[in-house]
Amino acid sequence: MSNFSSAFSSTLGRKLVMCLTGLFLCSFLIVHLAGNFQLFKNDDGLAFNQYAHFMTHFTPIKVVSYLLYSSIIIHTIWAIVITLMNRKARPISYAIKPKDGSIWSSRNMGILGTILFVFIVVHMANFWYKYHSGETPYIEYRTDINSGATMSKSINESEFTEYVSFVDNGVQVTKSEDLYKEVSNAFQQWWLVIFYVLAMAALAFHLVHGFQSAFQTLGWNHHKYRPLIKFIGLWVFSIGIPLGFAAMPIYLFLFK
Repeated sequence: MSNFSSAFSSTLGRKLVMCLTGLFLCSFLIVHLAGNFQLFKNDDGLAFNQYAHFMTHFTPIKVVSYLLYSSIIIHTIWAIVITLMNRKARPISYAIKPKDGSIWSSRNMGILGTILFVFIVVHMANFWYKYHSGETPYIEYRTDINSGATMSKSINESEFTEYVSFVDNGVQVTKSEDLYKEVSNAFQQWWLVIFYVLAMAALAFHLVHGFQSAFQTLGWNHHKYRPLIKFIGLWVFSIGIPLGFAAMPIYLFLFK
Protein backbone atom coordinates (compact mmCIF):
# COMPACT_ATOMS: atom_id res chain seq x y z
CA MET A 1 0.00 0.00 0.00
CA SER A 2 1.41 3.43 -0.91
CA ASN A 3 2.20 6.06 1.69
CA PHE A 4 -0.66 8.15 0.28
CA SER A 5 -3.19 5.32 0.69
CA SER A 6 -1.85 4.50 4.14
CA ALA A 7 -2.19 8.09 5.24
CA PHE A 8 -5.85 8.32 4.22
CA SER A 9 -6.72 4.90 5.63
CA SER A 10 -5.40 5.86 9.05
CA THR A 11 -7.65 7.25 11.77
CA LEU A 12 -6.24 10.74 11.28
CA GLY A 13 -6.54 10.40 7.50
CA ARG A 14 -10.20 9.43 7.71
CA LYS A 15 -10.87 12.36 10.02
CA LEU A 16 -9.07 14.65 7.58
CA VAL A 17 -11.28 13.46 4.72
CA MET A 18 -14.37 14.07 6.87
CA CYS A 19 -13.02 17.50 7.79
CA LEU A 20 -12.26 18.67 4.23
CA THR A 21 -15.48 17.36 2.70
CA GLY A 22 -17.46 18.79 5.61
CA LEU A 23 -15.97 22.26 5.21
CA PHE A 24 -16.61 22.12 1.46
CA LEU A 25 -20.25 21.26 2.16
CA CYS A 26 -20.41 24.17 4.64
CA SER A 27 -19.27 26.56 1.91
CA PHE A 28 -21.94 25.14 -0.38
CA LEU A 29 -24.60 25.82 2.27
CA ILE A 30 -23.77 29.54 2.15
CA VAL A 31 -24.05 29.72 -1.65
CA HIS A 32 -27.21 27.61 -1.72
CA LEU A 33 -28.87 29.69 0.98
CA ALA A 34 -28.02 32.95 -0.81
CA GLY A 35 -29.58 31.61 -4.00
CA ASN A 36 -32.66 30.26 -2.26
CA PHE A 37 -33.32 33.65 -0.70
CA GLN A 38 -34.64 34.56 -4.16
CA LEU A 39 -37.75 32.60 -3.15
CA PHE A 40 -38.73 35.50 -0.89
CA LYS A 41 -38.87 37.99 -3.78
CA ASN A 42 -42.34 39.03 -4.89
CA ASP A 43 -41.67 38.53 -8.61
CA ASP A 44 -43.55 35.27 -9.26
CA GLY A 45 -40.27 33.37 -9.16
CA LEU A 46 -38.34 35.26 -11.85
CA ALA A 47 -35.14 35.77 -9.81
CA PHE A 48 -35.21 32.22 -8.44
CA ASN A 49 -35.72 30.67 -11.87
CA GLN A 50 -32.85 32.75 -13.26
CA TYR A 51 -30.67 31.56 -10.39
CA ALA A 52 -31.68 27.92 -11.01
CA HIS A 53 -30.82 28.19 -14.70
CA PHE A 54 -27.44 29.78 -13.97
CA MET A 55 -26.52 27.14 -11.39
CA THR A 56 -27.33 24.29 -13.77
CA HIS A 57 -25.90 25.68 -17.02
CA PHE A 58 -22.78 27.69 -16.11
CA THR A 59 -19.91 25.27 -16.79
CA PRO A 60 -17.68 26.10 -13.76
CA ILE A 61 -20.69 25.72 -11.46
CA LYS A 62 -21.56 22.39 -13.08
CA VAL A 63 -18.01 21.16 -12.40
CA VAL A 64 -18.28 22.25 -8.76
CA SER A 65 -21.65 20.50 -8.49
CA TYR A 66 -20.01 17.15 -9.34
CA LEU A 67 -17.45 17.82 -6.61
CA LEU A 68 -20.39 18.50 -4.31
CA TYR A 69 -22.10 15.19 -5.11
CA SER A 70 -18.78 13.38 -4.60
CA SER A 71 -18.24 15.15 -1.27
CA ILE A 72 -21.69 14.13 -0.02
CA ILE A 73 -21.05 10.49 -0.91
CA ILE A 74 -17.51 10.44 0.51
CA HIS A 75 -18.55 12.28 3.67
CA THR A 76 -21.39 9.79 4.22
CA ILE A 77 -19.31 6.68 3.53
CA TRP A 78 -16.43 7.83 5.70
CA ALA A 79 -18.85 8.68 8.52
CA ILE A 80 -20.21 5.11 8.37
CA VAL A 81 -16.68 3.67 8.32
CA ILE A 82 -15.57 5.72 11.32
CA THR A 83 -18.73 4.84 13.26
CA LEU A 84 -18.32 1.09 12.59
CA MET A 85 -14.63 1.16 13.51
CA ASN A 86 -15.39 3.01 16.75
CA ARG A 87 -17.99 0.38 17.64
CA LYS A 88 -15.57 -2.40 16.77
CA ALA A 89 -12.96 -0.84 19.03
CA ARG A 90 -15.52 -0.78 21.87
CA PRO A 91 -18.01 -3.61 21.17
CA ILE A 92 -19.61 -3.41 24.61
CA SER A 93 -21.21 -0.05 25.36
CA TYR A 94 -20.79 1.57 28.73
CA ALA A 95 -23.39 0.70 31.36
CA ILE A 96 -23.09 4.28 32.55
CA LYS A 97 -22.29 6.98 30.00
CA PRO A 98 -18.97 8.63 30.82
CA LYS A 99 -19.15 12.26 31.81
CA ASP A 100 -16.48 13.43 29.44
CA GLY A 101 -17.95 16.86 28.80
CA SER A 102 -19.05 15.95 25.27
CA ILE A 103 -22.24 17.53 24.02
CA TRP A 104 -25.25 15.56 22.79
CA SER A 105 -24.62 16.36 19.12
CA SER A 106 -21.04 15.03 19.24
CA ARG A 107 -22.30 11.70 20.63
CA ASN A 108 -25.03 11.38 18.01
CA MET A 109 -23.37 12.52 14.79
CA GLY A 110 -24.26 9.20 13.16
CA ILE A 111 -27.99 9.62 13.81
CA LEU A 112 -27.93 13.26 12.72
CA GLY A 113 -25.95 12.40 9.60
CA THR A 114 -28.42 9.65 8.68
CA ILE A 115 -31.35 12.07 8.97
CA LEU A 116 -29.53 14.56 6.76
CA PHE A 117 -28.69 11.91 4.16
CA VAL A 118 -32.36 10.89 3.95
CA PHE A 119 -33.25 14.58 3.63
CA ILE A 120 -30.80 15.05 0.76
CA VAL A 121 -32.26 12.06 -1.10
CA VAL A 122 -35.83 13.40 -0.67
CA HIS A 123 -34.75 16.92 -1.62
CA MET A 124 -32.96 15.76 -4.78
CA ALA A 125 -35.93 13.59 -5.80
CA ASN A 126 -38.42 16.43 -5.29
CA PHE A 127 -36.54 19.17 -7.12
CA TRP A 128 -33.17 18.28 -8.67
CA TYR A 129 -34.40 15.17 -10.48
CA LYS A 130 -37.61 16.77 -11.77
CA TYR A 131 -35.72 19.84 -12.97
CA HIS A 132 -33.12 17.79 -14.86
CA SER A 133 -35.58 15.24 -16.26
CA GLY A 134 -37.87 17.83 -17.88
CA GLU A 135 -40.78 17.37 -15.47
CA THR A 136 -40.77 21.04 -14.42
CA PRO A 137 -43.46 23.34 -15.89
CA TYR A 138 -42.56 26.35 -18.04
CA ILE A 139 -43.19 30.06 -17.67
CA GLU A 140 -42.77 33.33 -19.58
CA TYR A 141 -41.99 36.65 -17.88
CA ARG A 142 -42.47 40.08 -19.47
CA THR A 143 -40.82 42.89 -17.50
CA ASP A 144 -41.29 46.55 -18.46
CA ILE A 145 -37.76 47.99 -18.35
CA ASN A 146 -38.93 51.49 -17.39
CA SER A 147 -41.39 50.63 -14.63
CA GLY A 148 -39.93 47.28 -13.54
CA ALA A 149 -43.41 45.75 -13.51
CA THR A 150 -43.42 42.03 -14.32
CA MET A 151 -46.20 39.91 -15.75
CA SER A 152 -46.00 36.15 -16.15
CA LYS A 153 -47.90 33.34 -17.79
CA SER A 154 -47.52 29.58 -18.01
CA ILE A 155 -46.48 28.25 -21.39
CA ASN A 156 -46.81 24.82 -22.97
CA GLU A 157 -43.78 22.64 -23.55
CA SER A 158 -44.41 22.80 -27.29
CA GLU A 159 -43.95 26.60 -27.16
CA PHE A 160 -40.64 26.31 -25.34
CA THR A 161 -37.31 24.85 -26.44
CA GLU A 162 -34.70 26.36 -24.13
CA TYR A 163 -34.05 29.23 -21.72
CA VAL A 164 -34.21 32.58 -23.52
CA SER A 165 -33.98 36.19 -22.40
CA PHE A 166 -34.22 39.17 -24.76
CA VAL A 167 -35.54 42.72 -25.02
CA ASP A 168 -38.55 43.44 -27.24
CA ASN A 169 -39.79 47.04 -27.52
CA GLY A 170 -38.72 48.02 -24.03
CA VAL A 171 -39.88 44.75 -22.49
CA GLN A 172 -37.49 42.13 -21.08
CA VAL A 173 -38.84 38.74 -22.11
CA THR A 174 -37.63 35.68 -20.21
CA LYS A 175 -38.75 32.10 -20.81
CA SER A 176 -37.58 29.37 -18.48
CA GLU A 177 -38.44 26.24 -16.59
CA ASP A 178 -40.55 27.21 -13.59
CA LEU A 179 -38.75 25.56 -10.68
CA TYR A 180 -40.26 28.22 -8.42
CA LYS A 181 -43.73 26.82 -9.07
CA GLU A 182 -42.48 23.30 -8.40
CA VAL A 183 -41.01 24.37 -5.05
CA SER A 184 -44.03 26.47 -4.09
CA ASN A 185 -46.46 23.65 -4.87
CA ALA A 186 -44.37 21.10 -2.98
CA PHE A 187 -44.42 23.19 0.16
CA GLN A 188 -48.20 23.35 0.24
CA GLN A 189 -47.96 19.90 1.84
CA TRP A 190 -47.79 20.37 5.60
CA TRP A 191 -45.96 17.09 6.23
CA LEU A 192 -43.18 18.03 3.82
CA VAL A 193 -42.77 21.41 5.53
CA ILE A 194 -42.48 19.68 8.92
CA PHE A 195 -39.98 17.19 7.49
CA TYR A 196 -37.82 20.01 6.14
CA VAL A 197 -37.93 21.94 9.42
CA LEU A 198 -36.95 18.83 11.40
CA ALA A 199 -34.13 18.13 8.94
CA MET A 200 -32.84 21.67 9.46
CA ALA A 201 -32.92 21.09 13.22
CA ALA A 202 -30.77 18.01 12.62
CA LEU A 203 -28.45 20.12 10.46
CA ALA A 204 -28.12 22.66 13.26
CA PHE A 205 -27.06 20.03 15.80
CA HIS A 206 -24.79 18.36 13.24
CA LEU A 207 -22.96 21.64 12.62
CA VAL A 208 -22.66 22.51 16.32
CA HIS A 209 -20.07 19.78 16.64
CA GLY A 210 -18.95 19.28 13.05
CA PHE A 211 -17.81 22.82 12.21
CA GLN A 212 -15.60 23.27 15.27
CA SER A 213 -14.35 19.69 15.05
CA ALA A 214 -13.12 20.30 11.51
CA PHE A 215 -10.84 23.14 12.60
CA GLN A 216 -9.59 21.05 15.49
CA THR A 217 -8.68 18.23 13.07
CA LEU A 218 -6.75 20.71 10.94
CA GLY A 219 -4.94 21.98 14.02
CA TRP A 220 -6.46 25.45 13.66
CA ASN A 221 -7.61 25.63 17.26
CA HIS A 222 -5.22 28.20 18.63
CA HIS A 223 -6.67 30.01 21.65
CA LYS A 224 -6.55 33.32 19.73
CA TYR A 225 -8.87 32.05 17.00
CA ARG A 226 -11.00 29.64 19.01
CA PRO A 227 -13.58 32.26 20.09
CA LEU A 228 -14.08 33.38 16.46
CA ILE A 229 -14.42 29.78 15.25
CA LYS A 230 -16.96 29.05 17.98
CA PHE A 231 -18.90 32.22 17.17
CA ILE A 232 -19.07 31.47 13.43
CA GLY A 233 -19.81 27.81 14.06
CA LEU A 234 -22.66 28.55 16.46
CA TRP A 235 -24.32 31.74 15.18
CA VAL A 236 -23.68 31.46 11.44
CA PHE A 237 -23.67 27.75 10.68
CA SER A 238 -25.55 26.16 13.57
CA ILE A 239 -28.26 28.81 13.95
CA GLY A 240 -28.33 31.26 11.03
CA ILE A 241 -28.10 28.89 8.07
CA PRO A 242 -30.58 26.24 9.34
CA LEU A 243 -33.04 28.99 10.30
CA GLY A 244 -32.71 30.52 6.84
CA PHE A 245 -33.42 27.21 5.12
CA ALA A 246 -36.29 26.36 7.49
CA ALA A 247 -37.91 29.76 6.92
CA MET A 248 -38.40 29.09 3.19
CA PRO A 249 -40.87 26.17 3.35
CA ILE A 250 -42.72 27.87 6.20
CA TYR A 251 -43.01 31.11 4.19
CA LEU A 252 -44.20 29.33 1.04
CA PHE A 253 -46.71 27.25 3.02
CA LEU A 254 -48.20 30.27 4.81
CA PHE A 255 -48.11 32.96 2.14
CA LYS A 256 -48.19 31.29 -1.29
